[in-house]
Amino acid sequence: VQLQASGGGLVQPGGSLRVSCAASGFRLNAYAIGWFRQAPGKEREGVSCISSSDTSYADSVKGRFTISRDNAKNTVYLQMNSLKPEDTAVYYCAARYRWCPSEIVTSSPYFGSWGQGTQVTVSS
Repeated sequence: VQLQASGGGLVQPGGSLRVSCAASGFRLNAYAIGWFRQAPGKEREGVSCISSSDTSYADSVKGRFTISRDNAKNTVYLQMNSLKPEDTAVYYCAARYRWCPSEIVTSSPYFGSWGQGTQVTVSS
């Protein structure tokens, strides 16, 4: 079971970026996939989650980020719009069997199969 995040980069404030999480070794449709981020000197925080039946977002990204999945490609995407400097972090994806947790921000202990992160930098 492996997850690989990609698509990070440098973007100006107000810009957009899409990061991807490609899964191998298991079928995505039986799992929930969470996106997390960690900025220097800060704890890892949950950003968004998607399962076969629902999605959830942290308040800090609600209305700006959209999570989606393509089961045929075994990939989950996080579309990030209206980016702010405070969105700068390493973004990680992770898997959890079946359902998203009821609260995403502090839910990293409930996820496994962490992939390598991808750096997102929002700066002018």
